[in-house]
Amino acid sequence: MHTNTIFVGYNISKKIMTPFGNFHEGKNDYRIKDAIRGTLFEGSYMTDIIKDFEEKSSGNMQQYLKAHPEFLEENIRSFIEELEFIGAKHPILIAFGTNCYMLLKTHLPTYRILKVLHYSSYTTNEVRRAEILEKENDVKTLLTMPV
Repeated sequence: MHTNTIFVGYNISKKIMTPFGNFHEGKNDYRIKDAIRGTLFEGSYMTDIIKDFEEKSSGNMQQYLKAHPEFLEENIRSFIEELEFIGAKHPILIAFGTNCYMLLKTHLPTYRILKVLHYSSYTTNEVRRAEILEKENDVKTLLTMPV
């Protein structure tokens, strides 16, 4: 595992039943593994920005965050603490989907953030893999730039 790049989901969609079970138990999660196999993303840490809040609808999640800004700020602080705890020094955050990307860009403007399709989005494995390979080139460029 490494923390050069960190994949970030928006929130959990259902209760996590086993330790580190997130991103391992969903019906579409294999798409992540297939897309990043053999790239510099292999072994990347994966997490969610919003913890302990089960919600399948990102629209409902957005409404909740808008109505509860203190909950959002608490989760932003917790996310930053998580990055510090795992020893992530200047990571490149890879957001799954637009909602996660916008949340990260808005609340963590000093971080380097890229966006990829959400793993449940309707597309082919070939399109998803091509996107990851494109992002791999972006990351290689970012890693050569001063932080």
